[in-house]
Amino acid sequence: MTDAPPLTTPKDSPAQAARQVARAGTARLPAAERRRQLLQVALETFAAKGFHHTSMNEVADNAGVTKPVLYQHFKSKQALYRELVDELGAQLEQEVFEAVSNATGPRQQVEEGFRAYFRWATCQGPAFRVLFSERNRADPALAEAVDRVEAVVADRVAELIDIEGLSESERQVLAFGVVGIAESTSRRWLGLGLGAGTDAEAFANQVAGLAWSGLRGISP
Repeated sequence: MTDAPPLTTPKDSPAQAARQVARAGTARLPAAERRRQLLQVALETFAAKGFHHTSMNEVADNAGVTKPVLYQHFKSKQALYRELVDELGAQLEQEVFEAVSNATGPRQQVEEGFRAYFRWATCQGPAFRVLFSERNRADPALAEAVDRVEAVVADRVAELIDIEGLSESERQVLAFGVVGIAESTSRRWLGLGLGAGTDAEAFANQVAGLAWSGLRGISP
């Protein structure tokens, strides 16, 4: 986990947001702050155009730096994308962890974890699209980075599945199923142009209940 503030998605258009972040680009920043700024701009740019339609030149321009400066921090576009995915994945994992740590009992933990996932996805829509873009999943190199994120979140969920008689492998498979429900419903919700708010919370509650009911109906 990083102690730096989480990457966020401003409410402006992706181009406007990138320009806002880039205002700091002309100033000389400490290396850690510059790297943080470049990741923020990359988030906006990848979310708007996708990995394959984004160039390092474009990221550098949006950040207000030269291309050599960008390459000082990230040796390639894939390296930039992978670090961004790892950063966003750590944020998602932290959201889920904090939600379940405050819950009491298996049902509350599963439901709170699901709600936290869905809330993060709807509030940070562009970040979710960078993580789980279907176009990027077709690229083995990019899919590997996303698979790591899914595995970490699934590990968290597997710890909450307390069903007598299940092996560790079976809990892992079920955990991936729960994560798949969260991912697919979040993607569909955003694909319909819906965002955060009361309706999103109500829907998250419904699907969280569905996930728990499915788990409790399992007979090993």
